[in-house]
Parts: sequence; structure tokens; C-alpha cells
Amino acid sequence: MEKVNLAQKFALFNEHWSPRIVGEVQDMHVKLVKLKGEFVWHLHEHEDEMFFVVRGPLLIKFRDRDVWLDEGEFLIIPRGIEHLPVAEEEVQVMLFEPKGTLNTGNVQGERTVADLERI
Repeated sequence: MEKVNLAQKFALFNEHWSPRIVGEVQDMHVKLVKLKGEFVWHLHEHEDEMFFVVRGPLLIKFRDRDVWLDEGEFLIIPRGIEHLPVAEEEVQVMLFEPKGTLNTGNVQGERTVADLERI
């Protein structure tokens, strides 16, 4: 049982769209990720996910609307909802997702990270 300093953990990596595991709660992973640019449209068929913005503004696009998240805000995206994260500048995000959740959900491609590093 050790405390986690988010600034220290975010300083350990520079890659964008490549989540790192920083903890576990029950059957959930707590992940940190840096985002910049536009991701890919995707959905998670069986998993809800929570985006908590630590630093910077994040846009989450849905097919019917857009949601802006600022520092200190979070959004829970229910399973089966297609979404597209967009970060005009670098954004630091904490994710809460069931273990085994792929970052690209139902889409496999160059941005898919199957084996997550634990930091």
C-alpha cells in the first residue's frame, strides 16, 4: 500500500496514446495516459470507461454531440457508445477501466496497445 504521485508517474513517460497501469481496484485498472492529436473512432462492447482529466482540455466526440472536459472533470462512457478522444494540446488523463480493456476497443490498428507497462 503506497501512495501514488501523479506528477511523478506522468514524468516517467512521453509517448502519446500509450496507457500505463499505475494501480488496481478490484477488477479495474487505474491507468495514466498522455493524449495529443486525434485518436480513432471506437467503442468498448463490454466495458464502461472513465476519463478523468488531470491536465489540459480534452474533447470527447460522440456521433450526436461533443463533450469538453477540463482539468478536474471526468466522464464515464458506457459500454457500446462510439467515441473519439481529441486533444489539441497534450492532455494528461487517468483512466478507470476493467482489466483487459484494449485502448482501441473494437478497432485493432497501429495505436492498439495490448501489453501495458506497469509504472
